Amino acid sequence: MKHSNPGRDQFQKKLELRTQKQKPLKVLIVDDDASILELLQTALTSFGNCKVSTASSAEQALKAIEATEAPFDCFLLDVQMPHVNGIELLRRIRDLPRYSQTSVIMITAMSERHYVEEAFLEGATDYVTKPFDFLELRSRINSAHLLMQERVKAQMTLESAKHLQDELDFNQQFNLDDPFSIEGLSRCLRYVEFDNYVEQLSRGRLFDSSVLAIKLQDAEFFFDLSKSGDFRRAISDLARAIQMTTKDAKAIFAYRGSGVFLVVTHGKDATSLLPSEERLNQVFGTIVGNRSATGWLRVLISDRVSMRCISKAGAMAALGKAVQGVEKREQAFQKGGDAYALASDGAEPATQVVERRRVYERVMFELFGEDSYLAQK
Repeated sequence: MKHSNPGRDQFQKKLELRTQKQKPLKVLIVDDDASILELLQTALTSFGNCKVSTASSAEQALKAIEATEAPFDCFLLDVQMPHVNGIELLRRIRDLPRYSQTSVIMITAMSERHYVEEAFLEGATDYVTKPFDFLELRSRINSAHLLMQERVKAQMTLESAKHLQDELDFNQQFNLDDPFSIEGLSRCLRYVEFDNYVEQLSRGRLFDSSVLAIKLQDAEFFFDLSKSGDFRRAISDLARAIQMTTKDAKAIFAYRGSGVFLVVTHGKDATSLLPSEERLNQVFGTIVGNRSATGWLRVLISDRVSMRCISKAGAMAALGKAVQGVEKREQAFQKGGDAYALASDGAEPATQVVERRRVYERVMFELFGEDSYLAQK
């Protein structure tokens, strides 16, 4: 049976349905192989929704970018080029303010993990390996471009409202399961880019990768009883704690919504460098405490799940298994009777139940003060 990612599939369909309404995309293809340039230009032009320009080197590409009046809507970059390679060109493009959000798709025969990882960390939107399926490539170009448009539109909305409310970006309303972006972290990918990264890993048939899930404990409870800004700040604090404690493992991670992060590592050595649940909670608590926020927040970590697979479906199934694992840990913790779930604190179940009740009472007081029903006890 084919495995699917319902959230991703629905998001993809929404983007594709809007493709018909878009004006032709201005695309720049950069590759030092003249035959590839000709092939891509012919194929994309024949689709009727792309206005294609080409460059045979990074130097030519940068000159074309500087000379054009109307900005390019999408870049297709070969990774392996002489002098300045595609990843360095990507870095230079991202340094240009007008192209900070433009979709960039790497097109290459290089499937090695370090190329894939470096490309996404430098800001690639997608990564496609040769030989190409041109219908799929067209779909990826359209989806990537529309995704960037939505992000730019959202960013413009936030910036235009800053004079009214400096913290609108934190206090805007959103749903618990929304995988909002967390900026300013070097190894944290956004939702779609993370899925594209995992998919590319599966195409490379890499068998030493694994994933684990990290969840803000009682995220649903905290979301329901706190302001949107407080929840967003807590998630951002947790993201910083994850980056700090997984940097030695060179982990790549992403926020998936509902208080859950997914963390991918490669090799046994990297796995051994991941933090314990206790260590992550210590760092997280310090970050939260430094901004004088509530100190009751904790996180749970799932078991590591092997991504030893040769298909996108298998890789996505591994992600789902990790999320299920951390959710089962939380359910067991809530019941107060699972030894494994309670082992990280080394306390007896009855003690945990009492402590948990105290946590809820403290949260209610912090949120509602004298209006809390607990104040009437």
